[in-house]
Amino acid sequence: MELTIDKLPEAVSQLNEKLDRIEALIQKQPQPTEPEDKLLTVREAAEFMSLAVPTIYSNVANGKLPSMKMGKKLYFSKKELLEYLKTTRRKTVDEMEQEAENHLNR
Repeated sequence: MELTIDKLPEAVSQLNEKLDRIEALIQKQPQPTEPEDKLLTVREAAEFMSLAVPTIYSNVANGKLPSMKMGKKLYFSKKELLEYLKTTRRKTVDEMEQEAENHLNR
């Protein structure tokens, strides 16, 4: 279709219709949900957490890491490891100052 000034309103109308169809298709797509939980082996857990395998075993022995054992094999829930990592997050200086100020204002 050759685009001329006379055909411009029709072309814009067709573009709008196509955009409406694209938006409808996008809205029909399933929205991303929380990732499924996945069981990880010791090596996978070490890679996921950027730790050495012996460190994983040490943390399990000390009760620091949540794990599951079947026979002689250890498994880890990816969700639980993420939660563990979140709980070990260090606060920023601003967060600590805000916390101290809140405590003093009580």
